[in-house]
Amino acid sequence: MSEKPSLTNPTLETIRRRHSIRQFSEEAVSEEEIKTILEAANQAPSAHNQQSWHFVVVRGDKRLELSELVVEKSRDYPKPSSSLLRMAARSIASAPVTIAVANTGDLIEHGTELFKVEREVAFDFFRTMEIQSSAAAVENLLLAATSLGLASVWLGVLFLIKEEVLDFLGEPGGEFMAVIPIGHALKESSGPSKKSLEYAVRRL
Repeated sequence: MSEKPSLTNPTLETIRRRHSIRQFSEEAVSEEEIKTILEAANQAPSAHNQQSWHFVVVRGDKRLELSELVVEKSRDYPKPSSSLLRMAARSIASAPVTIAVANTGDLIEHGTELFKVEREVAFDFFRTMEIQSSAAAVENLLLAATSLGLASVWLGVLFLIKEEVLDFLGEPGGEFMAVIPIGHALKESSGPSKKSLEYAVRRL
């Protein structure tokens, strides 16, 4: 009897092993590892191959400044949101490197020329394609980090303060922003159980 594909296919095994880690050790992440992760992210599919994303590597004092910004802005939110923002700030502070991803808006800007349609009609279409493209880049980034034995977490809650974070990063006000601390896990852990496919799949 042949082995299950997930036990023999390294890509499927990496997907299975990937899960969010929020606490990191002081062990460094090398420049070579960062470059490898970014190259994988940059290979993601994108609408019309526009690759309308920017990657911002945040290390050292700037990483701590970003963490402090998140803590400061958390005070503007009620307790549940504030607690999640402060937790995100701790992840940024403990990880040796954080990579932010922001879409450039280039496809939104030039889409009307590309498709020869009115901006009002095209905006949601191209906005969605930019978000999908950037999200694909983030997933490549997460999987690449896992494949290298690194830990990571996509801090989705930071979208609450998207404009402030984009301003800190020196990025234009795009429709997508992701912040991903990367490092070595402080302690080993396993990811949460996933729902059975029977709850997620319909066949027509």
